[in-house]
Amino acid sequence: MAKTAATKTTPGLVRMGPAGWSYADWAGIVYPARRPRAFHEAAYLAEYFDTIEINTSFYQPLRPSLCVQWIERVAANPRFLFTAKLWQKFTHEAGVGAEDERAVRAGFDLLQSAGKLGAVLLQFPFSFHHTPENVAYLKDLLERFADYPLVVEVRHATWNQAGFYEMLHERGVGFCNIDQPVIGKSLKPSGRTTAQIGYVRLHGRRYDTWFSDDPATPPSERYNYLYREEELEPWAARIRKLAGHAQNTFVITNNHFQGKSVVNALQLASLLTDAKVKIPEPLRHHYPELERISSEPPQEPTLFPNPPR
Repeated sequence: MAKTAATKTTPGLVRMGPAGWSYADWAGIVYPARRPRAFHEAAYLAEYFDTIEINTSFYQPLRPSLCVQWIERVAANPRFLFTAKLWQKFTHEAGVGAEDERAVRAGFDLLQSAGKLGAVLLQFPFSFHHTPENVAYLKDLLERFADYPLVVEVRHATWNQAGFYEMLHERGVGFCNIDQPVIGKSLKPSGRTTAQIGYVRLHGRRYDTWFSDDPATPPSERYNYLYREEELEPWAARIRKLAGHAQNTFVITNNHFQGKSVVNALQLASLLTDAKVKIPEPLRHHYPELERISSEPPQEPTLFPNPPR
C-alpha cells in the first residue's frame, strides 16, 4: 500500500490520510526532530498513506508552482491522490467573481491534468442551513465547478433530506460523511454515497471546544481528540459499505492536534485490512498503543517512550 493505507475492496479503493501536513506541533511527533536534507512533509506522508487533503486551498487559491512541486513529491507512490478544499470565499463568504474562479482553477487544473486530483471538497459551515436560497447557491456552485470531481460537506441537520441527496446523485457529486460533536442540529454520522466518490471526514469529538468562541481557547483545541479503537470500529464498517458503492473512497482524519489524525488514520487502516501497518518512527514513541498494529519493530528500542500528549 502506500504502503499501508490503501484497502482494496469490491469494487472501490479506499484511500486513507490526514487533513493537511504543515503543522508546527507535528515536529518530533509525526516528523523526525532532525530532518534529512530535502525532507518534505507530503513526500514523507505518502510513504504511509494514499491521500492527503490539501487544506491551504481553503484559505487562498493554490499557487501553481507549489502544485508542481507537490506532484513531484508524491510521485514515488503511484496510488496517491490529493483531495483539496475549495476556497472559503466560495463557501463561507459572498461576492465571488470570475477572477476568483480563475485563481482557484489555476492550481486545481494542474493537479487534475497530472491525474492527482481525487476530489474537490466544498465544505460549508454549520450556519449554512437548507433554505431555498442556499440550495440555489449550491446548485450554481456545483454547475460552475462541474468539471472537477466534487464532494459536498454540510454540517447542519436540515440538509438530511431525500431531495438533497437526490440532487447530489443527479449531478454525480459525492456526499461527505462526517464525525463531529453532535450538538443541537448537528448532522449525525452516516455512511451514505451519492456518486462514484465516497468521502469521510473525522473531526474529533471535542464537545467543550467545538463551538467555543473563547479567545483564550486556541483554535487547535477543537481538533485535540484521539479516537479510541471502539469509536473507530463503526466507521470501519461504514467505510466498507461506502467502498462497496463507490469507485474511490477518501477517508480524511482532521483531528490534527499533535498528530492524532495520523494515529487514527493508521488505526483505521489496520482495522480495514485486518493487518499490521507501517508506523512513522517518531509517532510510535509518542503513542505506544501503535505498537500493537506496527508491522515493523522499533528502529531504536526505548525503555521510556514519551507519553502521548
